[in-house]
Amino acid sequence: MERETRPEENAGHGPALPYTRALLEHFVNPRNVGELSEEETDGFGLVGDPGCGDQMKLWISVSDDRIERIAFKSFGCPGAIATSSALTTLAEGRTLEEARRITDDDVIELLGGIPEHKRHCSLLGVRALQAALEDRKLRLQQKAIRP
Repeated sequence: MERETRPEENAGHGPALPYTRALLEHFVNPRNVGELSEEETDGFGLVGDPGCGDQMKLWISVSDDRIERIAFKSFGCPGAIATSSALTTLAEGRTLEEARRITDDDVIELLGGIPEHKRHCSLLGVRALQAALEDRKLRLQQKAIRP
């Protein structure tokens, strides 16, 4: 596992965090950033971690029981942004059932690891995806009730 150490923005004011090249790549060039229009949104999730201030919004568009498009906006540290980006690459194109089974360990593995005290960041994207999938289910139930 290739690791690269980058100092935090306030050099000299805290420890350097060891981030992998894959994590840094997802942080610097995040995938699927943005949001979907209301018309193309089939599910939406909003989650946050009050302990560290990270927040993620995630939109999904579903076609033939697959996540056709996925987009996110994340506020947080490099770990939160990178894991959110990585989560979207894992979920895009998957069936809804496959997407439900994505875990934070899957995200961490894709990134080649994450510092132990930043592991909670990987949960942000997974929780947002689960919330979006649940929102989609509720939207479908509401359509069935009110055609």
